[in-house]
Amino acid sequence: MLSIMQESSRRDRRDFLAAASASVALATSMRMVHSQEPASESPQRTVVGIMGFSRGRDLAEELLKIPGVEIKTICETDRLRGESGVRRIAEAGGKARWEVDIRSMLDDKEIDAFFCAAPNHWHGPAAILGCNAGKHVYVEKPACHNPQEGEWMVQAAQRSGKCVQVGNQRRSSIGCRNAIAKLHQGAIGKVYLARAFFQRMRGPIGTEVDSAPPEHLDYELWQGPAPRRAFRKNVVHYNWHWFWHWGNGELGNNGVHPLDLCRWGLQVEYPTRTVSSGGRYRYSDDQETPDTQQVAWEFEGGKQIHYEGLSTTKRPNGPFVSFVGYDGSLELDADGGYQIFDADNKLVESSPKTDWGQRDHVHNFIEAVRSNDPSRLNQPVLSGHQSTLLCHLGNIAHRTGQVILSDSRTGRVKMESIQDGKSSELVAGLWRREYDPQWEKLMGVGT
Repeated sequence: MLSIMQESSRRDRRDFLAAASASVALATSMRMVHSQEPASESPQRTVVGIMGFSRGRDLAEELLKIPGVEIKTICETDRLRGESGVRRIAEAGGKARWEVDIRSMLDDKEIDAFFCAAPNHWHGPAAILGCNAGKHVYVEKPACHNPQEGEWMVQAAQRSGKCVQVGNQRRSSIGCRNAIAKLHQGAIGKVYLARAFFQRMRGPIGTEVDSAPPEHLDYELWQGPAPRRAFRKNVVHYNWHWFWHWGNGELGNNGVHPLDLCRWGLQVEYPTRTVSSGGRYRYSDDQETPDTQQVAWEFEGGKQIHYEGLSTTKRPNGPFVSFVGYDGSLELDADGGYQIFDADNKLVESSPKTDWGQRDHVHNFIEAVRSNDPSRLNQPVLSGHQSTLLCHLGNIAHRTGQVILSDSRTGRVKMESIQDGKSSELVAGLWRREYDPQWEKLMGVGT
């Protein structure tokens, strides 16, 4: 029989080994999830291309920090941006080339993955083309320009078996992950309401007439899969966000970030009902999308998401995201800091800001690519599509003036619920778009 001292010593040793094992497992898990360090001393060589070198420049800065990653190609329809990208890579010790046409980049067998940071009308088509070419794809938010593209993207990723990550970076933010984990662990009881807020002071863009594009821009390739429109100076490079032909308004531009957190926190997929109100109230110019918009989505199980977006003020109209539960509330800021309040509105826990997750999101994608394992992605394309679909449904409700009822299993609009024939036709038309014939053929999607 063991003595009390021997038993105590053996128990202490077991406890120590268990704690040590748990610590190692936690550390390994954190490295895998948050990509704080390379997976090995001799990282696998990973060759990437970047499409669009405005937002793409920020992604390149993160990629340049990852051992073993080689940026081989900058795909950019603006020569000035393309040349600038090549110089930036050279300054960091790399040797990138500039291509104007995505097809040249996708034909390169050496490229393992590419990052799509082009305008919204390119997101879905580029991701589909990338999957068809056997590439892994990181596509910026919103996942797609219209709902049909989102469904096609999911199908393309499933067919190819490749990693397709959507740029909702807060899925990889340590602070945001911790906050969402608190919700799911019951910190505020059953969570039934999530609210998203966004505000920004956007100025007027004036009015312009059709004109010739600048010499350094290949406007034909900039348009790519979208039906052709004449060039206007107040559209390219950034203001395309405020035109339905190219963009999705502020809801799809920045609103998708807090909405993704809302959907994640509530643990919901597709809504059953969407309503929207708002309009353009500040400026009279060429912009088409709302500068003020409120949207509400209802989900099965007695849950709801509210969004309020203002493009006319710097004054915050609320926290980035807030959650309401039976036993309290949680407020989450854009950089991962959060505060938890009890049912009496007493602060019971707070956490400082960390970061918004961009670095870790890029690392997470590269790790998934290196292991050829889509299950390791923090924001795979299906989840990215589901969050983006909230924006599309909100904009469809806004543009038609209809209450939009949708299938909780698929997100698809219940067309039979729209009684007015003209509105029904408009809703159907907004679910997808027309494409330039040559690009539609390359995508291999149905009409």
